[in-house]
Amino acid sequence: MRHFSAESIAELDERFRRNLINSLHGVRPALLVGTTSKTGRLNLAVFSQVLHVGANPPLAGILFRPDSVERHTLTNIRDTGAFTLNSATTAMAEQVHRTSARYPRDVSEFEACGLTPAYLHASEAPCVAEAPIQIALRLVTELPIVENGTILVVGRMLHMSIRDDLVGDDGFVAHHLADSLAVAGLDAYYGLRDGQRLSYAKPDQPIESRPL
Repeated sequence: MRHFSAESIAELDERFRRNLINSLHGVRPALLVGTTSKTGRLNLAVFSQVLHVGANPPLAGILFRPDSVERHTLTNIRDTGAFTLNSATTAMAEQVHRTSARYPRDVSEFEACGLTPAYLHASEAPCVAEAPIQIALRLVTELPIVENGTILVVGRMLHMSIRDDLVGDDGFVAHHLADSLAVAGLDAYYGLRDGQRLSYAKPDQPIESRPL
């Protein structure tokens, strides 16, 4: 095992440390966040720091880096209160990654990256038509993380559009059937093609497994 202490981490080469810490926790969903500026300009950006906050009411959060530089997505959410979360497939990997480039404010990533805007029930923010899972949300709270200046933005889900074959009888969303795209670090992309579901864990009962 290779050991890193807090002191040795601080002394690492900056690029090595960034890659190490960003990829340390493994793969996460690569989700496209769609927003609109207050002047109507469409924006799209890939985020991996998206988390489930709660199911009742349905809430999701996005962790933003410090807003010490211009962050179009964060600004748009603050200005309009609307944003969308969109899954991606492995076939979309290059387009998804391209949205991370620093385009000028007047350039729409939809146009630059060859993706199509769509709208769920008159949502102010655009979804991605190519995405098998599309979620429209409304901003409910913004929580600053004092220790490093990051910002957790939490939204309430208002509308969802999910490809018919992905929703099981028990409500489980089968991301492997969508070949959903995942990411580790800043530039490593993965597909989801298999897995297993395990029975509810109880202290006195064995775990049962079934394939997805």
